[in-house]
Amino acid sequence: MFVGSFLLLITLGTLGLKFLPGLRTAEALSFTDSLFMTTSAVCVTGLSVSDLATEFSLGGQVFMLVLVQLGGLGMLAFTSLLIQVLGFRLSLGAESLTYEAQRGAPTVNVRHLTRDVVLYTFMIEVIGAIALMIAWGPRDGIDQAWWPSVFHAVSAFCNAGFSTHSDSLMGFQSSPMTIMIVSALIIAGGISFVTMEELWLSLRTRKRTRPHRLSLHSRLVLCVTAILLIVPWPMFAAFEWYGTLNEMSLVDKFFNSMFLSVTPRTAGFNTIDYAAASDSTNFLTILLMTVGGSPGSTAGGMKTTTFALVVLMAWSRIRGHETTLFANRSIPSDTIQRAIGLTVVAVSLMAIAVFALAITDEVAGQRGHFLTRMFEAVSAFNTVGLSMNLTPELSYCGRLVTIVLMFVGRVGPLMLASALVIGRGHRGHFRYAYEDVAIG
Repeated sequence: MFVGSFLLLITLGTLGLKFLPGLRTAEALSFTDSLFMTTSAVCVTGLSVSDLATEFSLGGQVFMLVLVQLGGLGMLAFTSLLIQVLGFRLSLGAESLTYEAQRGAPTVNVRHLTRDVVLYTFMIEVIGAIALMIAWGPRDGIDQAWWPSVFHAVSAFCNAGFSTHSDSLMGFQSSPMTIMIVSALIIAGGISFVTMEELWLSLRTRKRTRPHRLSLHSRLVLCVTAILLIVPWPMFAAFEWYGTLNEMSLVDKFFNSMFLSVTPRTAGFNTIDYAAASDSTNFLTILLMTVGGSPGSTAGGMKTTTFALVVLMAWSRIRGHETTLFANRSIPSDTIQRAIGLTVVAVSLMAIAVFALAITDEVAGQRGHFLTRMFEAVSAFNTVGLSMNLTPELSYCGRLVTIVLMFVGRVGPLMLASALVIGRGHRGHFRYAYEDVAIG
């Protein structure tokens, strides 16, 4: 049902973009490019082979935004619903992959879950659109600012990265308010519904004698999110201080370097030209794109909790602990093993993706910097949408490879996580004899 819903939406979107009149101001897209744009929208990636600002009419932009909204809502609803259903159907010892700590999380009524997700989504997007209108209204006028505000609010919350401006947000390098609003929307969309629900419960019960306690999952999500936003911030500033940030004021350098830490969380907006950025900046961006956002959110990537569990496991082993520890809690070994399995599969798929993109473009006679190909492949697989200006230059085969990467990157991790969880309920009651292997 999950995969089928995305395939159906992509099919309908492709046919609509190809054959519906009035969506384009330029010549009609080819079938491959229509499929590319639709897949990018439904999978909330943001990579584009056609300029949304100049080559799409208002109706075309509305059409693309509907695809982005349905793709983002579909991911939120299905992941949240799957998490709850798996939690109810399986035994206590076989809880969901990234929600083992959900014993302490609030109980969400499955019948009301989709309704709550939709309400939560539209509430954040409306607030974001109003805030952007306040920021852009004095400059452009409300009649010109309302549509870009709505479009960017939805695109940012869904971590899609599509923009009604040809240069994304590069025209707002000197607008700290714009950067802060878009950053807040990106972070809200990448945290996950369950964590936001817990935060709301904590605020409501903070004055009680026994306030609501955040689950281990939510604490891990918030902790890793904060670290991945704060730690790269000064690093980006140092890498680009005399580069792409050189002509900016001190205040603008402060906010733009912060945005460089936010947008790789699979958002896809950019306030600098990544093709002009240093290799250090681009490689650090690749690492952040690989981690991505949190489970049950609109963001893609390997996910913050998976990354955190692998790091915590390594740190615990270095310290000689048999179990993986966080916040005075031991994390089940089965959860750690599945996190390692997901990490290995994700890294392997990204390696294959980089290899495939390099081969297809070289066969087509397009030579380029390896880091550029790697940046594009990782961005597509983790549904980020950032590019070093390679996307419009992709060969025919390169575009097909990128389409597959976006789709697999969007539905693959959840399918794999589900299979790992469900598979535990069908395993046998025996094991083979142990035999050790040397490592290191």
